[in-house]
Amino acid sequence: MSVEVNEESADKGQKNVQETPQPQRQSLLAENVKTIGYALLIALFIRIFLFQPFNIPSESMKPTLLVGDYLFVSKFAYGFSRNSIPFSPPIFSGRILASRPERGDVVVFKYPPDGHTDYIKRLIGMPGDKIQMIDGVLHINGRAVRRERIKDFISVDRYGRIESIPQYRETFTNGVSYTTLDSRVSRGDNTVVFTVPPNHYFMMGDNRDNSSDSRFDVGYVPFENFVGKAEVLFFSTDGSAKVWQFWRWFSAMRWQRFFTAIQ
Repeated sequence: MSVEVNEESADKGQKNVQETPQPQRQSLLAENVKTIGYALLIALFIRIFLFQPFNIPSESMKPTLLVGDYLFVSKFAYGFSRNSIPFSPPIFSGRILASRPERGDVVVFKYPPDGHTDYIKRLIGMPGDKIQMIDGVLHINGRAVRRERIKDFISVDRYGRIESIPQYRETFTNGVSYTTLDSRVSRGDNTVVFTVPPNHYFMMGDNRDNSSDSRFDVGYVPFENFVGKAEVLFFSTDGSAKVWQFWRWFSAMRWQRFFTAIQ
């Protein structure tokens, strides 16, 4: 048995199935653009007002933070300034809903000389404090910060070389306790007395002999330059696996550092 098909009708049917009316295509495009726009606005809101991710590119905060660590910074911890917004547009000065930082906080801030580069250090000096390093020991307002030697920090570089570095635990009078490294005698071990100006703060890296901080070119950091407080370390890799070496990703992860609070 044979079946005849009207070719003209078939062509019309196929055309009706394959083609989407112009108004419908425009409506779908508009919906997609709207969805993407909402997603971008939500992401921007989170980045400005809640949390922003950062990664650690240097060893200045070692052993607290290591190269390859990824962390979330609280944007609301100290209130908001123009540096809370991407590219730091000069739309207002000072801070909105400002909240006073505490000694010992790990802070992300804009490098004062250029106002754009992100730095991360520990807050050591409050406004009015006198800060000095004497023979590698931190002094605040003429008194040495409590410091005790603990087990050496064992560092393994990407080539497998092992280094044992003297490690100390410092404790502020407010109870904040953290570890520092003192690997060698350096020009930062003995300094002049730094008197912190009003509305400014004194910052130092935990890796005391390998940190560019307020003892050197960073200087005093204005409160307006604060971006946020480092809160949680959510991801960490030792850098031994390239992006394309997926079979090495698992072994490159520092699993014990995932989702840990930053002290």
